[in-house]
Amino acid sequence: MHGVRVLIAPDSFGSSLTADEAADAIAGAWRAVAPHDDVLTCPLSDGGPGFVATLHRALGGSLVPVTVTSPVGEQVPAVFLLVGATAYLESAQAIGLPLVPVDRRDPGRTTTRGVGELVAAALAAGAARIVVGLGGSATNDAGAGALVGLAEALGVPGVSATALACGGAPLGAVTEDDLAGLRALRDRLRRVDLVVATDVDVPLLGLQGASAGFAPQKGATPLQAQALERALSDFAHVATSALGDAIRPDLMAGARATSATTRLTTAPGAGAAGGLGFGLGLVGGRLVPGSGFVAEAVGLDARIAEADVVVTGEGRFDWQSLHGKAATEVASRALAHAVPTIVLAGEVLVGRRELSAAGITAAYAVGETPDEVRAALEAPAQTLAARTTRVARTWSR
Repeated sequence: MHGVRVLIAPDSFGSSLTADEAADAIAGAWRAVAPHDDVLTCPLSDGGPGFVATLHRALGGSLVPVTVTSPVGEQVPAVFLLVGATAYLESAQAIGLPLVPVDRRDPGRTTTRGVGELVAAALAAGAARIVVGLGGSATNDAGAGALVGLAEALGVPGVSATALACGGAPLGAVTEDDLAGLRALRDRLRRVDLVVATDVDVPLLGLQGASAGFAPQKGATPLQAQALERALSDFAHVATSALGDAIRPDLMAGARATSATTRLTTAPGAGAAGGLGFGLGLVGGRLVPGSGFVAEAVGLDARIAEADVVVTGEGRFDWQSLHGKAATEVASRALAHAVPTIVLAGEVLVGRRELSAAGITAAYAVGETPDEVRAALEAPAQTLAARTTRVARTWSR
């Protein structure tokens, strides 16, 4: 009997399951139901947690251990992947939400300083190209702290730790004097190809930006999110002013030229990781979609082309999922090969119209009631496998 060729390509399920663990749970359950199916796994990342592990599996290379500053100022271990002259970094290892105890989660105070230290460590190892995966952060400081960590490690003066490394809340009071060394820092990185692989394509500011769209899940109240929006806006204007003509004009803009501030704040991915995309953009970082970057690295298109159905997933499939996450990247690529895409998620909070527009054939939630969601969080692998069992019976021949 000829079975179905199934490609299992999920992202991580938040902090409950890594992408590897999710792929194994789904694949194991599917094989148990349909042993005649050909089931292959391809764990993914969108730039957030699991970025380095996914690329290490695909590209090889060596893992280099370092110690960096956590969002709350503690020393934490991290690694970066070195493949030839290219270093791959995962910001979540330095500033991830799990690094901050629940009772200390305050995006007005958490800092991205550790990411700057991570980039500096890669430079010290001789990397000429650095790819930083963004996502899953506990921060909302527009990358200000990362600028401090990087400047201090490289010995560039004029980037004030007092003003910039204390979280997002104080950024409204930052002056150009606090950023006097920003241009020199950008110049130091001019010969480095700095690639920023963002997990979402949102801007720095606005209703779907760093503060309004993501700060609440990091512990911010509605009033605090509004205050952070104002602080990041003020910081963006001061930072781009401090750079002056170091930011080249957009020659493609023609008669509709925009300011440097507008270009950098509205760039897709500028709002990723609490605005870290914007901060790295200030020193010449080139923003790219993280899910697309990983898909190319693991050869996802070729794997999809050989499948009859693709199963992807993540912890919660909601509006954020439609803005650059791995599941929609999978669906887009599968659509080009006329292969149906199934999403498995802890929760599905997107309607059929949005699913269809994203190229997703069907989406199944592990938890459809509050009790089921709680059960999924308590036993994520088991409940994901149970849901997969029912899905496999529907999709297998």
